[in-house]
Amino acid sequence: MNEKAFDEPLFSSLKPGLTSFCYRMLGSMDDADDAVQETSIRVWQSWSTFRQDSSFKTWVYRIASNLCLDKLRQSKRRALPVDLFDPAVAIVEPRNTLPDSAWIWPSPDFGGNPEDRLVRRDTLRLCFIALLQTLPPRQRAVLILKDVFEWSSKQIAETLAMSPVAVNSALQRARETMDRAHLRSDELSSMDVQPEQLLLSRYVEAFEQFDIAALVALFHEEGCMSMPPFEMWIRGKEDLSAFYSLTRWHCEGSRFVPITVNGGYPALAQYMPNKEGSSGLVPWGIHVIETKENQILHVQNFIHTPLFSRFGLPERIDR
Repeated sequence: MNEKAFDEPLFSSLKPGLTSFCYRMLGSMDDADDAVQETSIRVWQSWSTFRQDSSFKTWVYRIASNLCLDKLRQSKRRALPVDLFDPAVAIVEPRNTLPDSAWIWPSPDFGGNPEDRLVRRDTLRLCFIALLQTLPPRQRAVLILKDVFEWSSKQIAETLAMSPVAVNSALQRARETMDRAHLRSDELSSMDVQPEQLLLSRYVEAFEQFDIAALVALFHEEGCMSMPPFEMWIRGKEDLSAFYSLTRWHCEGSRFVPITVNGGYPALAQYMPNKEGSSGLVPWGIHVIETKENQILHVQNFIHTPLFSRFGLPERIDR
């Protein structure tokens, strides 16, 4: 093999799966993209050292895994607000935030081979990404490669420089930890597979008209809303109604654009009136709606405008 042989095809064919692996490991598409880009550079730089004693795929994932493990040694666990804090006691405008690096963020499709998008789509749900972050990094890598990508213990051992026995032991501990973890986000997400289109349409209509009574009526009695990067989240119809009334000035006049997140789950991109006075609507948040018995159980409103360009959304839309 020579450097020219590395051009694109081999690495490019692995890129969608590699990105989805790094996203599950790191909980952020920005971090996942950085890891894949750095993997590409290291593969190119090390091309002459590849001796084919393992498959090209195993070799590339070994490099990516080591990069992810290095990143995770230097970072704190990413999470969702409902797993870190109790619901708000007083309904006020949210002010306290944590840095972007503290939160799990939704991802667009990874592109490439359709098979890559269909591999255990349930393991791309935000609640599962949150569960993964509770695992020690190496156990996390083992569980993803085994239970998501369905690799053999031998291939995982070659990738992570472990023995097959150590792989099986790490896998058992990881599964036990996942079973014991009682994350509120998991409880709020393990209900309906995805929201009914009619419910989404009613949510859009009520929100765009900012009909608070109609909006709150769509929620389950225990329904809640969270807003990363804000620590605050709200539970219960009474508090939701109070919060919407308090923030009417901010959200009234918003419009939604339908999108999909995390393997095809339906979501809504909210554009709000530009407070600087110019015409048009500007990006605000990505609403991921989880339901129970055809009622809204949890709205996760990810208030992070860089997500809009990540999802290929426009910087502005007309009113």
